Amino acid sequence: MESKFRSHIWSTLRSVRRALIPNSIWRKMWWLHPLSRIEERVSGPLTYNQDGLASKHNCDFISDERFSKAYAAGKATGSWGNSEVHWRAHVVCWAAQKGMALEGDFVECGVNKGGLASTVLQYTELYKTTRKFFLLDTFNGLVERYLTEDEKKRDAHAVGYEDCYDAVRRTFSGFPNAVIIKGAVPETLKEVTARKIAFLSIDMNCVEPEIAAAEYFWERLSSGAVIVLDDYGWAGHILQKHAFDHFASERGVQVLSLPTGQGIIIKP
Repeated sequence: MESKFRSHIWSTLRSVRRALIPNSIWRKMWWLHPLSRIEERVSGPLTYNQDGLASKHNCDFISDERFSKAYAAGKATGSWGNSEVHWRAHVVCWAAQKGMALEGDFVECGVNKGGLASTVLQYTELYKTTRKFFLLDTFNGLVERYLTEDEKKRDAHAVGYEDCYDAVRRTFSGFPNAVIIKGAVPETLKEVTARKIAFLSIDMNCVEPEIAAAEYFWERLSSGAVIVLDDYGWAGHILQKHAFDHFASERGVQVLSLPTGQGIIIKP
């Protein structure tokens, strides 16, 4: 009862603020930022609070045995450091499992240490099939020649990632259908021999390689296949969002923006 009362109070305050001050003006009223909790508050108790997302909604997928095992495999790679990314991993597992009912192989552009790829392999049990999982990355960071000046300013250490190629090879050594392709996208795209693709994950932190990958694989994607855009909704990656909005619009589809920061495109 008390929780419902608090929710009603905050809802009323938000309504009053919006009635009195349009959003366009509110955003400029920096001296009222301490009151921004009226806009941002999620009344508890919270069921989820990690990776930039707080929610009081059901997230019992976290305790699902199948998901827990797969997530543990991804976390063991060290890809996420001390962070937790359960909901992002959940979205990727959903998209990959959807791909299991479609024709084609799996592709991930932007692998890093293999956290999400490991999660997908375990969750879908792709290793029990003859399908390939193509894993494309430099495995040592971004390639400076493909970064815009704005992207360089955003991440001054973009080309200083720890080399993880050997670690990734060890991680996937027990999975003969994992095809590790080292090098810069778009140069390495031609090494993906898949005739059809049932799942595509893109997470390369900059516009040019990401759009190049999406354009290259679009016609090979099976109908119903999901493209997961890891960076789409994150504040520091607005250039990628704009680029993929344009990409989707040209093809008569839309990007579904998720509160995890991800975006989803479904191939018609």
